[in-house]
Amino acid sequence: MTDALDGDLLSAADIRELAAALGVRPTKQRGQNFVIDANTVRRIVRAAGVDENDVVVEIGPGLGSLTLALLRTAGHVTAVEIDDTLAAALPATVAARLPERADRFSLVHRDALRVTELPGPAPTALVANLPYNVAVPVLLHMLALFPGIRHGLVMVQSEVADRLAAPPGSKVYGVPSVKAAWYADVRRAGAIGRTVFWPAPNVDSGLVALTRREPPVTTASREEVFAVIDAAFAQRRKTLRSALSGWAGSPAAAEAACTAAGVSPGARGEALSVEDFARIAEHRPA
Repeated sequence: MTDALDGDLLSAADIRELAAALGVRPTKQRGQNFVIDANTVRRIVRAAGVDENDVVVEIGPGLGSLTLALLRTAGHVTAVEIDDTLAAALPATVAARLPERADRFSLVHRDALRVTELPGPAPTALVANLPYNVAVPVLLHMLALFPGIRHGLVMVQSEVADRLAAPPGSKVYGVPSVKAAWYADVRRAGAIGRTVFWPAPNVDSGLVALTRREPPVTTASREEVFAVIDAAFAQRRKTLRSALSGWAGSPAAAEAACTAAGVSPGARGEALSVEDFARIAEHRPA
């Protein structure tokens, strides 16, 4: 669709008026910072690579600014919203702004971390503006639960974006980086300024693009691999021999597992790829 149809998107004035009519005041508790700039939502949809063949799951649609932009492009949008007032109002906003596409919209009124299934066709894309305090758990939960999600774009706090996209050896490489890499190739896809939000947050935001990939080939389960990752980063400054001693049963057992996996016991977790962690998980002592 062309920008000539931008009248169906929400302007900053529209969002404030809608919030006032609903008695909505953004809360820090839920990390609510509503996007009030139509150019930004268009940019997010373009960067996400969403098209008519996509079934998009959107987490935390809020007042619907990104939802409307997605509906103009995607085959279907399923929005997951925890807030009672926002969830109740969103279908009416869609019907008023994009009546010809209202049948392509579904709403799930629930905490995204408690979602176990979604109505309608399985999602193929994930697009969301995620609060910093739940961004990583929500992202990992959705990728684990819906393997049909082939690509996605999430807007998160800039620091979280850096961590998710960090390669091994980076100073900010850690648990989010490795676990996200289990599911997808992850990269930074741009920066977002503070002024496009209401209220303006105290931090900058970043876009993170995801492309689903096959997990490492391993005889260990995902849970077993993630247990090694958690142990390795629980004490970042310690070597694997020490950090994995609790997981393996002793420092000597941790050293043996690393050696068998072809990983130096003297290395630290931030030097390892997700494939390295998978190999170590295979050699946990019985």
